[in-house]
Amino acid sequence: MSYSEFEIIARYFNRFSSSRYNVEKGIGDDCALLNIPEQQTLTISIDTLVENVHFFVDMHPTDLAYKALAVNLSDVAAMGASPAWVTLSITLERINETWLELFSTSLFKTLDDYNIQLIGGDTTHGPLSLTIGIYGLVPVGFSLKRSGANLGDCIFVTGTLGDSAAGLSLLRKQYYVRDLIVYDTLIKRHLRPVPRISQGQALRNLATSAIDLSDGLLSDLTHLLTASKVGACLNLEALPLSIELQNNFESKQALIWALSGGEDYELCFTVSEINRNIVATVMNSFGIPCTCIGKIITESEGLVLLNNGKPIEFNNKGFDHFNV
Repeated sequence: MSYSEFEIIARYFNRFSSSRYNVEKGIGDDCALLNIPEQQTLTISIDTLVENVHFFVDMHPTDLAYKALAVNLSDVAAMGASPAWVTLSITLERINETWLELFSTSLFKTLDDYNIQLIGGDTTHGPLSLTIGIYGLVPVGFSLKRSGANLGDCIFVTGTLGDSAAGLSLLRKQYYVRDLIVYDTLIKRHLRPVPRISQGQALRNLATSAIDLSDGLLSDLTHLLTASKVGACLNLEALPLSIELQNNFESKQALIWALSGGEDYELCFTVSEINRNIVATVMNSFGIPCTCIGKIITESEGLVLLNNGKPIEFNNKGFDHFNV
């Protein structure tokens, strides 16, 4: 059966999802109409995912819908904001009803889980790609930014690093593990990252700067340092590695993934020395690791990697969309 653009929207995407009081008009008009609450700042982020660039052609539609939202939610988390609305533009090479049903069901489940409303979008014909715009709210004056790190601040990361890259290497059959539980854990870390929304909100009054780790620790931390106009040292022995990574891969490979693998979608942030212990307590209350991995040491931009206190060279900076 052949569907028009409007029939696809009506059948698969104009469903009931979390309905927010501040949406005056959602899907069904030329524009959505939103009422921004007083004393709230609007955050906006847009990401595009392209088949065979950001995901495999055979990626299951339920995983694709989840991850497409999760990577955008991670941007919201890095600003300390609460997600509110999304738009979705989807390009389809052909109409596959089963695929669309699975994709849209997963999409709306994830939207409901985070109390987000789909307010518009577009469909067109072409190679499979998704563009999601996500809109969040944060109290005026309390947003987290990449700029703001100060001399003497401690550098923290949530969770563990390198698991997603390891999972991707398993999917590509570049590496193998015998333990199926380990295999499933690492694959899940790649396909279904957990955005640190609550952690980002808890850092509003504590962090001096923040960024989410999408392109790799080295790449993203460098962005933060550049925005803050400061330099830092990073202690390699302090990097948090999962048991799965430590027990199943060579330490050098695990370190490479932790530094430059990308797609961990953890938060990297800076905190003043005086708030260091408070942050550790607050973050630990969420039940995930939170580790100090370095320090802001200079007001000149740059990053020094230390291995047991000794500087080392490392050239693999992270993922770059135009250098792959």
